[in-house]
Amino acid sequence: MTTIRRFCCNDLLRFASVNLDHLTETFNMSFYMTYLARWPDYFHVAEGPGNQIMGYIMGKVEGQGESWHGHVTAVTVAPEYRRQQLAKKLMNLLEDISDNIDKAYFVDLFVRASNAPAIKMYDKLGYVIYRRVLRYYSGEEDGLDMRKALSRDVEKKSIIPLKRPVTPDELEYD
Repeated sequence: MTTIRRFCCNDLLRFASVNLDHLTETFNMSFYMTYLARWPDYFHVAEGPGNQIMGYIMGKVEGQGESWHGHVTAVTVAPEYRRQQLAKKLMNLLEDISDNIDKAYFVDLFVRASNAPAIKMYDKLGYVIYRRVLRYYSGEEDGLDMRKALSRDVEKKSIIPLKRPVTPDELEYD
């Protein structure tokens, strides 16, 4: 049985095996601690039998006005637990918090343009490619900014794709 619960400090010492995937972005401990302290509602772990960490999601809420949104910083599932809809459950949880608690207009995320399985999964979850960000990953690989409109964005303005790619220095950061 899988339990989804809030991420806690002890999990930082137990989730390294989930991060071994070459497509998973890894961060330093202070980065994870900042998210845990500032946005605890957006940081969850999927835990299996024997307290095995199966995957996690880490995000935040940011922006102003109609740019107020939930952001998926990282979502990953260990290879041996994939194809069980864990990422979908974690994404749905973050979307629900963004929509119903923080009243965000949309949820966004960045994904490597070469990560076809993830892009396909996000598409199935209702995300659209909003824009391409040139050389987003380590100044080498393009990223795709994908978005899903939430109930507050009645006209779905947040997901109207941009017509041209942007560079990382054109991104808005809060």
